[in-house]
Amino acid sequence: MLLHLNGKAGRLEALHEAPSATRFAAIVCHPHPLFGGTMNNPATYRLAKALRSRGGAVLRFNFRGVGSSAGAHGNGRGEIEDAQIGLAWLAERHPELPLYASGFSFGAWVALEAGCHHPEVRGILCAGLALSLREMELSTAQSCPKPVAVIQGEHDRFGSPAEVQALLEGSAGPRRVSVVAGASHLFKEDSRALEREATIAMDWLLPTEPRTNAPAQRGSDP
Repeated sequence: MLLHLNGKAGRLEALHEAPSATRFAAIVCHPHPLFGGTMNNPATYRLAKALRSRGGAVLRFNFRGVGSSAGAHGNGRGEIEDAQIGLAWLAERHPELPLYASGFSFGAWVALEAGCHHPEVRGILCAGLALSLREMELSTAQSCPKPVAVIQGEHDRFGSPAEVQALLEGSAGPRRVSVVAGASHLFKEDSRALEREATIAMDWLLPTEPRTNAPAQRGSDP
């Protein structure tokens, strides 16, 4: 369902998709607007598809100034406000469902900032955590007490799996890192593996047993 949210900078173009049986609700944030990022970015689409396959009611949206969304790029802080609007809309639309935040690249940082500080968000899923391309502080990835799952390309030049793992060491909450073998930052070499790893990560974020920190996992489609 295409819709428009009432954002602080004006209306936000959005897409709400839900399976017939829902278990949770989640936003999916897209990559950097100044580098062509939109809610239809392939990796963002794969994340949304994976979450729907696990029973997620998913809201993708264009940040301010992207597509038909009003306003102009907000240097990170404005995009966090946009994500908060998306979370509020989902909470009102699906009050019975647990709430999650997810995103790719720049959108992963937005999801972290918005999700970690939202009282109803249970966990965060990040793909392509770009350590060298961000407008937010690294500290949130460490200080957030909520569970955070990260999917990283083996050859991500903006943040290697080892660098991400090192960043998350000693974090305040449970952390899980998985690696898509052979993939770069955009995951274009194996987008199916990104989708598969996202479903596994979501299963970890929706556990039946207490979470523990998980070592980096490697995966690729056969």
